[in-house]
Amino acid sequence: MDRLIPIKHALEHARRRYIQRYTEKKMRPEALLHGLSKIMDRTFRQITQYIPLPAGSTLCAVGGYGRGELYPYSDIDILILIAQNPTPDDKALLETFVQTLWDLGLEVGSSVRTINDCLREAKNDITVETSLLEIRYLLGQEVLMQEMQEAFDKMHKPKDFFLAKRIEMNQRYARYNETPYSLEPNCKESPGTLRDIQLIQWLARSNKLGTCWQDLVNAELMTGKEADEMQAMENNFRRFRIELHLIHNKRDDRVLFHVQPSLAEVYGYQAQAGRRASEVFMQHYYGAARIVTLITSFMLQNFQEYLFPAQSKAVSVIDEDFQSIGQRLDIRHEDAFIRNPTLLLKAFLVLQQHPELNEFTVRTQRAIWDSRLSIDAQFRAKPEHQDIFLQILKQEQGIVHTLRRMSRLRIIAMYIPAWRKITGQMQHDLFHIYTVDQHILMVVRNIRRFTMPEHAQEFPLASRLTAELNCTHLLYIAALFHDIAKGRGGDHSDLGAIDVREFAEQHRLPPEDVELVVFLVENHLKMSTFAQKRDLSDPMVIQEFSQIVNTRKRLTALYILTVADIRGTSPKVWNAWKAQLLENLFHSTLQLLEGDSFDPKTILSQRKEQANAIIRLSGLSDEQRDRFWNTMDVAYFLRHEAIDIAWHTRTLFPYIKTEKTIVKARPIEASDSIQIVVFTKDTANIFKKIASYFYRNQINILDARIHTSTDGYALDSFMVSSEAFGNTLAHVPIIEHGLEDVLNNKDERLDQLEPSRQILKIGANVRRSRTFPIVPTVDLQPDEYSKSWRLSITATDTPGILYNLAHIFQQHQVNLQMAKVMTLGERAEDVFIIDGDSLENPRTQLLFERDILDMLNKLTKLK
Repeated sequence: MDRLIPIKHALEHARRRYIQRYTEKKMRPEALLHGLSKIMDRTFRQITQYIPLPAGSTLCAVGGYGRGELYPYSDIDILILIAQNPTPDDKALLETFVQTLWDLGLEVGSSVRTINDCLREAKNDITVETSLLEIRYLLGQEVLMQEMQEAFDKMHKPKDFFLAKRIEMNQRYARYNETPYSLEPNCKESPGTLRDIQLIQWLARSNKLGTCWQDLVNAELMTGKEADEMQAMENNFRRFRIELHLIHNKRDDRVLFHVQPSLAEVYGYQAQAGRRASEVFMQHYYGAARIVTLITSFMLQNFQEYLFPAQSKAVSVIDEDFQSIGQRLDIRHEDAFIRNPTLLLKAFLVLQQHPELNEFTVRTQRAIWDSRLSIDAQFRAKPEHQDIFLQILKQEQGIVHTLRRMSRLRIIAMYIPAWRKITGQMQHDLFHIYTVDQHILMVVRNIRRFTMPEHAQEFPLASRLTAELNCTHLLYIAALFHDIAKGRGGDHSDLGAIDVREFAEQHRLPPEDVELVVFLVENHLKMSTFAQKRDLSDPMVIQEFSQIVNTRKRLTALYILTVADIRGTSPKVWNAWKAQLLENLFHSTLQLLEGDSFDPKTILSQRKEQANAIIRLSGLSDEQRDRFWNTMDVAYFLRHEAIDIAWHTRTLFPYIKTEKTIVKARPIEASDSIQIVVFTKDTANIFKKIASYFYRNQINILDARIHTSTDGYALDSFMVSSEAFGNTLAHVPIIEHGLEDVLNNKDERLDQLEPSRQILKIGANVRRSRTFPIVPTVDLQPDEYSKSWRLSITATDTPGILYNLAHIFQQHQVNLQMAKVMTLGERAEDVFIIDGDSLENPRTQLLFERDILDMLNKLTKLK
């Protein structure tokens, strides 16, 4: 090993020198990659002078190293090609060689194969087959590699390779949510990045078409302009990946939130018009990814036609402007969009109206792209064009695919100018996972799914209401505009309402429809706010919300848009608890709007009647039921659903007047949550103890209802997330016994907890909160309908928030009546209904608020 130390030092010195020259702007990205590869080539030659390979073997570079592109922290992929199965002595030499590479600090991906091994594995593994396409000789018996390449060429079937690579690409796209616009993309694997660029190059090699972009131009598969763009994009993404490796100081290809500001600084971006430098950088990143995605789709279609010409040539005339070629829509004249710009919109409509067609031809897409600037103010003002756009939104199929095509080809951005500002725009609210434009398209997708019978089981209420509403195109318009004003400054709901009114009036929608879409955009956050932050058992809250929506049609449309919007932020944001809250608000408001007064007495009798019907099915007598119900006041029945009242009654009636602490839990069917009820004699620190248990076990609380019976018993119910539990049913008894121990003072760990200390969580959301921190806010307002107060807090989510709040409540002798705990990604937006004498005094109230704010700031700094 001592003999190899100089080699190691020389390698490290050469790498540092090359990287330094690159960082000093003295070397282009491709020069660095090729330079690092040459350094490694030289190092292998030096190593084998001391640690030889078996006689007759060949050392080959594969993967990125085979292409001569070695990134600063990439694995070094090598193939040791041997003429025959290794002898014991050969195995010893091979093991020593590979171990030496690791001892030198090289991260090597190595394989040892005969020619037959290579061929056999290539037939069964597309990754191996791909690596053999770009294998490169390093040292040893060069004739052996030549034999392998000749055998591989005979075995390799370009048609099968194309089909396999397309499947592989589809699987990769699925892993990255089918979009290049995720907020933390992978610059190597995400759609529209290096892997797509390499895919085209692999297909070219597979078909012996050459190794550079100009070769594809010569083969008439790519235009000269596309070749220039792909060359530029390849260099861009090479640099992206190099800079990421240098910032991470390791192999990590993710464009994470906390490195985006560093990337912006390296590239020299500055903040613009209220936008962070990192936002400006990422918008340009997404622009590059969009170009790669578009040209990749062109090339896949062209390669398919190149390899399977017989499947692509059947021509059928549709009208004077369009024809079908195979399953694709084509223009009949090269200058179609120049002669008649109206066809820029009509093409999308015609494609929708022919479900047997699945895409435009490449020729048509190129022509649309080249003619997109024809869509100007004069174009947008023509009634004919406005009618076509509305027809696109009114079609029974192809809505989502059409809008995505229009977005990809920049037609939406030209037709709706405000769209340009949100294309590739970041969202720093800690729960969206897509850029603004892609989020909007996801919302449209969700609304479309509500119209499809095959998806009705996912959202039965939303699907039924969408069918009843019978104006889905208005929902699509509202969706397109609901976030279109983000990033401008001011309230994006109000600004978006102005935009959508202008659009709707310009498109000559009936006044009633204009007012509906304006209402939806202006109020698209209202329903989720009421459902998740207000006490839905309070009739005045329902009255207030009903005055906002005013009609059944508006309520229905707002419910549909709200569900689609929440679902379109991130799969993790939606859950069964939020679904139930929105449904409860919808039904309560509908009852009021249809003329049935939302009277507490009416609700009380209905809840009791519904709960009683469930209770009777379990065999409880009226006497047993009344033993429990007689201890509960009106507020209890108004704050709990009938199914929960029935469960409490069946579970707790035997324990009336008990001296024990009773804890019961149950998983909620078709949900990711667990319901817990605690029944015990009321004491001052019950809530603090319960919160300590949840805090200790990192259990997220979704909802809390705190109630005291007329005979002095605490009945506290909680809805908690079951994410922390693998087997929900198995954890029910663990929760019950664990929480009972805490409340009975059998678990002394409560006394060891220190307020304002937290259990750290490391993950994507923590990275986001560190990069885009939330300034904690505390808002305390008297409830105009009662003697209680509404405490609203906003902060970076932390496991210890509720426990620390409980500690502060105890210190200030504040009683908790109800809690609405809402976590959006890494953002906590919690509402508490509280009371206490200290809240009536301005001085002690200020101290209470200050203590909460200090606690939130302290917890945030710990993250």
